[in-house]
Amino acid sequence: MKVLSVDYLSNSAPTELVKSIRETGFAIIRNHPIDKILVDSVYNEWNSFFSSSYKEKYIFREIEQDGYFPFMSENAKDREIKDLKEFFHIYPWGVYPKEISDNTRIFYDKLLELGKVLLNWIDINSPSNIRDNFSMPLDDMVKESNQNLLRIIHYPPIGENAPVGAVRAAAHEDINLITILCTGSQPGLQAKDLRGDWHDIECDSDCIVINSGDMLNVCSNGYYPSTTHQVINPNNQEINISRMSSPLFLHPNEGTKLSEEYTAGSYLLERLKELGLK
Repeated sequence: MKVLSVDYLSNSAPTELVKSIRETGFAIIRNHPIDKILVDSVYNEWNSFFSSSYKEKYIFREIEQDGYFPFMSENAKDREIKDLKEFFHIYPWGVYPKEISDNTRIFYDKLLELGKVLLNWIDINSPSNIRDNFSMPLDDMVKESNQNLLRIIHYPPIGENAPVGAVRAAAHEDINLITILCTGSQPGLQAKDLRGDWHDIECDSDCIVINSGDMLNVCSNGYYPSTTHQVINPNNQEINISRMSSPLFLHPNEGTKLSEEYTAGSYLLERLKELGLK
């Protein structure tokens, strides 16, 4: 499973990104436009937030799916044991903690602009017979979408009372078109190859990981994989510390046609029910 490391500033970046996504479902982007100082400031603020009692004021709204999701709120599809994480859903229209500065809003906007560029790269470098499956250009699908989601995730240290078999994020596939993920504050991300073997997704702290999701798989008629991935528990006490992560999930507008069977809205609702969030 050879995940390519793509230089964002290179002329060959678009074709290399698409090659890596097509073959592995993942790509690593370096020399990207997201400032590492901004990323670090966002992680530091949210780490403090999750350590405070403030978070309890922002319990998520079930219909809107914004706000704070307490520890062990979510399970992977077809898995009963909840993941060992807590998280906060950021939408431009949604609840936003007054204890958090505007840095996270700036971060959201910058990731979204990067995501539109990457979706355009995927679109224009897809074979014509694959592009014919798209109901509109991929980057147009997410423009003005109210479902583009920044999830700020905190994985606490693993406690002695953790349920047997529980992990930070059990094996799953993402729901959306693509996910943009600034490198987590600690390692742990793994992806599964076609033989069922797991591989560490290793990259420097100033890189971004891109992976394709179920919606891209559906609207490309299976051409782009939605690769199974997970976040494993620390393997020794020396690194059993908090881990922060901040994926931006790029979602089409709810009415966007993905296939003859699904719109983006109907597909999302089905999956949220499977995850125990609806």
